Amino acid sequence: MLAGCGVVPRAEQVLGHADDTRSDRTPGATPAPAPSGVSKDLQRYYRQRLTWEPCDEGSTLQCTTLRVPLDYDNPGGKSIELAVLRYPAQDQERKLGSLVINPGGPGGSGVEYAAVAPFVISRPVLERYDIVGFDPRGVGRSAPVDCVSDRQLDAYHAADGSPDNAAERRELQRIARQFAAGCKRRSGDLLPHVSTEDAARDMDILRGALGDEELTYLGKSYGTFLGATYAELFPSRAGRLVLDGAVDPTLSARDLSLEQAKGFEVALKAFLEDCVQREDCPLGRSLDEAYRNLDAFLARVDRNPLPTSSRRRLTQALATTGIIMPLYVKEYWPRLRNALASALDGNGSRLLALADEYTERNPDGSYRSNASEVILAVNCIDRPDVTSVEEILREEPVFRQASPRFGSFILWGSLTCAEWPVKPVGKPGPIHAKGTKPILVIGTTRDPATPYEWSRSLAEQLEAGVLLTREGDGHTAYMQGNRCVDEVVEAFLLEGEPPEDGMTCPES
Repeated sequence: MLAGCGVVPRAEQVLGHADDTRSDRTPGATPAPAPSGVSKDLQRYYRQRLTWEPCDEGSTLQCTTLRVPLDYDNPGGKSIELAVLRYPAQDQERKLGSLVINPGGPGGSGVEYAAVAPFVISRPVLERYDIVGFDPRGVGRSAPVDCVSDRQLDAYHAADGSPDNAAERRELQRIARQFAAGCKRRSGDLLPHVSTEDAARDMDILRGALGDEELTYLGKSYGTFLGATYAELFPSRAGRLVLDGAVDPTLSARDLSLEQAKGFEVALKAFLEDCVQREDCPLGRSLDEAYRNLDAFLARVDRNPLPTSSRRRLTQALATTGIIMPLYVKEYWPRLRNALASALDGNGSRLLALADEYTERNPDGSYRSNASEVILAVNCIDRPDVTSVEEILREEPVFRQASPRFGSFILWGSLTCAEWPVKPVGKPGPIHAKGTKPILVIGTTRDPATPYEWSRSLAEQLEAGVLLTREGDGHTAYMQGNRCVDEVVEAFLLEGEPPEDGMTCPES
């Protein structure tokens, strides 16, 4: 399974939590009143008052924790804590409130996203809003899902993504079962409660604790599904919502995977068309030649993984991940050309580095996040997926035809859900969010991870959906170098003025 979140700057240096003995704490706002009809057990969560502390010595970033019920069907039972970070508005006197942000995933850290707010939020918005990010339940510092050791995760990422025979399929199934069993053993109590609906309910408690009567929100990629789910559950409290690079909630897990495979194929073609026009393109001088050379390379790596500068070898799965990663951001295309040139010369180090960047693996073998585990925990519970190897084998011809380079890789990535210890609680279906204010949905025409059609579909489903189209490459649109998009988002968040439905921002 592939993550649906953007590539953002790293923020480890600003994320140390302050010691509990510090005296420079900031009381939070008076919580907004709890919604009517909320049980007494749940009211205590809405009444909590946040206490903000510097995230690190001398830092202007502020950190806190939010307590939420583990099980919303039993709010009087166990609770968990969610990590929250605030980048304060630069103009506190004219502050409009809090802008809650989510980078996607599922598994992306909202804490790390908010910590690098100047890189992902435009200046006019930074001036008027406190930028607030939280790690959704199961993610990062919020009761994290844990499934396997780092070494086992290495093996999981390197496993054959397109098994060619029964022996390879058995090995892939063994690894999937090991992963699922590890999740049950290490995180069994949490697994039934990491659905997107659970996270959306947490977000309403956060809204209340921030003192905001309505939620103002920017969600990218999977974060659009989280935001749309919130709007469906709490339409009267959904304020200015921006959903950038949308996920289509009507699609089954199978169709989401198929359409995403097609999206990466479209993005690869755009990269190759650009590559063959350049002197340093290692794949040839025509599109047909580039496809032939790339396919031949992937076939060779499948038979004989490439050596790298470390003890690890570049398998076909890791090579595919290394190719996928730069397709998210057009500015990374030169890195992909260089990595492919090295790989074609027999050195897989640069492609492996791109794959490691995607999976957030450190050079010492540790992982910077648990995103690879969370994405399965959330996706497997959000909607039914494949149930067996036999089902995958029936679907594989369709996926291969739709996406010769990525179809099988993405399809077989769903095998772990067939072994998952928790049954899904969600199902595909439209989200209408009746009664909300206008919701801005943004789609990019050649988005590799969340195809443009998904944004168009979500905007049509939402009763108050407004579609903004960005022509161009890369994943998501806001703060991706298109001033037209940025100005539309700024006007919407600052003035509440949505664009005309169907507006298009040309490629910049």
